[in-house]
Amino acid sequence: MKRILTAVAAAALLFWAVSAAAQEAKVIKSHEDFGDYRVVYSVFNSSFIKPEIAQQYKLVRADDRAYVNVSVVEKDSGQHGLASEVGGTATNLIQQSRPLKFLEIREGPAVYYLAPLRFEDEEVLTFKVDVKLPNGRTEQLTFRRQLDKL
Repeated sequence: MKRILTAVAAAALLFWAVSAAAQEAKVIKSHEDFGDYRVVYSVFNSSFIKPEIAQQYKLVRADDRAYVNVSVVEKDSGQHGLASEVGGTATNLIQQSRPLKFLEIREGPAVYYLAPLRFEDEEVLTFKVDVKLPNGRTEQLTFRRQLDKL
């Protein structure tokens, strides 16, 4: 009987620990709201770009290359890919900073911005991106990502 109670107590403790860990899990945020606008951002390895798309837009694909992607949408109307001005920096853990030079990509009515970036395997970078919204206000995004070579 004592073994059964010990097993039940251990199982209950395990379930409690898993539940607590799940509640503390961090959600990776991929957008920021500024009034009527939402700025959506991501960082992805260049190998995710199909070769024909990379060739069309003259984008480099390599294991040590990533792209920072930023787009501005109007929250209420759902209008996607609004023209904006985007710039910023990527800084590693030892405070070495590199500028992000965004290229404007237009696909039909949508506009988005890509900045190429070289990185070391498992490098953690803090991104600071300045976005001039269609209403003329400039806002800054700050986010951190770990980049891994595929």
